[in-house]
Amino acid sequence: MAPFESPDFWNPKIRVPICYNPAASESVLTYSLRRIKFVLAGDSKAKILDEVRAAVARNEFPAPKPGAMSFMMSKDGYLPDADGPWHSHVMFHVPKVAGASWGANLPGSPVIVDEHDFPEPQTIFMVPVPRWSDGTTAAAH
Repeated sequence: MAPFESPDFWNPKIRVPICYNPAASESVLTYSLRRIKFVLAGDSKAKILDEVRAAVARNEFPAPKPGAMSFMMSKDGYLPDADGPWHSHVMFHVPKVAGASWGANLPGSPVIVDEHDFPEPQTIFMVPVPRWSDGTTAAAH
């Protein structure tokens, strides 16, 4: 689910172990599965973006269900080359909304909003957590 404008859109080094709760599995997981289908078919990034936008226009992607959450708490995760391993964190998937509505990206706030322009009908809020899934301390970045 890297942003379409990212050079890491389909970087094979990226490892993003993610666990979805039932509400996210029933809604936001469909976004990833659709993108993967197009990528594996060999479609270009431009064609994939057009297909995703068309699917959104046809209301084929559900809004995130209430309570949709995911967890990225594995030390084995590897994000884009510029970032490398990132924080252990929890993500909240909500219908598109301004980040300020959650106090995201404000001084002193633990809430981070992913401000990329994703075509899918969601906003993702992230909250770093102090431990990895194995219970060890996650160093702050």
